[in-house]
Amino acid sequence: MIEILLVDDESYVTESLKKTIPWDSLNVRSVYTAASAMEAIEIMESQAVDILVTDIRMPEMDGLELAELTAERWPHVRRLLLTGHSDFDYAKKAIQLQVADYILKPVDDEEFMKSLLAEIDSLQDEWKAADRYRKLLYDRKSDEGVLKERLMSDLLLGRAMSRLAIADKLRQYEIPLAPDAPALMMLVRLGGRFDEYDKHSLSLMEYAVGNIAQEVMGDSYRVWSSKAPHDCLVLLVSVNPDGPLGGAVRPLREEMGRLAAQVGKQVRTYLKGDLSIVLSPWFLFPEGLADAYRNALGTLFRHGGTPETSVLFQEDYPSERSAVRSIESLYRPPTLIHLLESKQWDGAREKIDEVFGFLELEKASVTREHLYEVYLSMTNAYLYLAHRQGALAEEIYAEGFDTRVDQSLILSPDRMRRWSLDLLEKLKLSLSDTDPYARGHLIKQVQELVTREIGMDISVKTIAEKVYLHPVYLSKVYKNETGESLGDYIIRIRMEKALYLLKHTNKKIYEITTELGYQNPQYFSKMFKKQYGMTPNEYRD
Repeated sequence: MIEILLVDDESYVTESLKKTIPWDSLNVRSVYTAASAMEAIEIMESQAVDILVTDIRMPEMDGLELAELTAERWPHVRRLLLTGHSDFDYAKKAIQLQVADYILKPVDDEEFMKSLLAEIDSLQDEWKAADRYRKLLYDRKSDEGVLKERLMSDLLLGRAMSRLAIADKLRQYEIPLAPDAPALMMLVRLGGRFDEYDKHSLSLMEYAVGNIAQEVMGDSYRVWSSKAPHDCLVLLVSVNPDGPLGGAVRPLREEMGRLAAQVGKQVRTYLKGDLSIVLSPWFLFPEGLADAYRNALGTLFRHGGTPETSVLFQEDYPSERSAVRSIESLYRPPTLIHLLESKQWDGAREKIDEVFGFLELEKASVTREHLYEVYLSMTNAYLYLAHRQGALAEEIYAEGFDTRVDQSLILSPDRMRRWSLDLLEKLKLSLSDTDPYARGHLIKQVQELVTREIGMDISVKTIAEKVYLHPVYLSKVYKNETGESLGDYIIRIRMEKALYLLKHTNKKIYEITTELGYQNPQYFSKMFKKQYGMTPNEYRD
């Protein structure tokens, strides 16, 4: 659906067009109007405008200047000019600016719709072509990666496949491993700085780690790097039969440990993160892969995760069945759900610390089932509290309540601890604002953010993101508590700082404009005049 902005200092023109044109039949969803270029810029900064229709003759900034500025800041926006002057210079300038059309006033509705429809059709054709191109690129790049990852997952989980099918897929996907060849697995978990990354960024880092491993292994080895089912990275290594070592050699433990350590060192140097790596014994690929993966996964869970890169040899950690212990602190009164229900936030934090303190103390015997138990218990408590307060949990923290269990959480106590505490803080901020003290704290926090970041790209939306609330809800709370809208408060603080800079410094108007976070000096002057009844230059004089 198309969004259109009509700009004319004679408001009856835009209002007439807005009311008389059958916008629905043109597939137009929203029609915005502005009485000046400055107001138009403000609208385009907050709305997804597709087509700009602007008068030429306007005070402060004319339509040609607005069209030129729009081309610079929003090059995707189509531009049409309205004018009552059929002057050739205007038409010439419009052609230079590559505007879509040049329409004389008074506007004939049929001619206007004809010009507008041509641009709408052109836009939609452009969008369809772009979508087809992006889909083609995505399909070409992602399909093979998805298929490789799926094959790795099937092999790691021991799913039955015929030897012929495996060989065919390896050849089809150009995977550099051969059936019945000796292979070694490096199971890698990214930690340290990588724990702060979102899933997309983490996948890019895993891709980079795979590339680093291939460079470290050089021509002597063939490496297949792929995501594993349990949020780890698998590096399958086999000797290159055409390389310096020859195909029959199985390098010694010390050599493979050195290479793994070198991978970790390169990752720390270039990606600034840490790795935990478990090296399996040599096995025949693919028959021994599933057993090697299960054993390495258990070793990685129980013994990996040191502050710096660690290299563990699976043969040093034989499979053992440890005695299973119950997480009694999880169920000892007062439980987490009772603490949350009574909004005892400090007590809830202490309960979380107690649970994870037990997991750390009993690390050798803790299993993924234990972490899954903790995950379910805490998720249940958080959901209960959110619903009791009449809120949807996904509105508070959508990614924290994914119905699919994040495998990284049940693999890492540290990640689950951070997730638990992060979620607790978001619940506290979102559900405590009914208390006068909490509301006052929120207002103070917002005002501190505005004051501190006034020279940055600050808006109600960016402030709301920093305090983990919806912009509409934050605006409502702020207005109820202060009697002033948050948007007006932001403008007022900017203008107060502008007064100080105009009075106490020799900075030029454009320098003050930039320092206050505005991008256009004319827009800043308009806002200043609206606030104080005079322009910045008049005030300084």
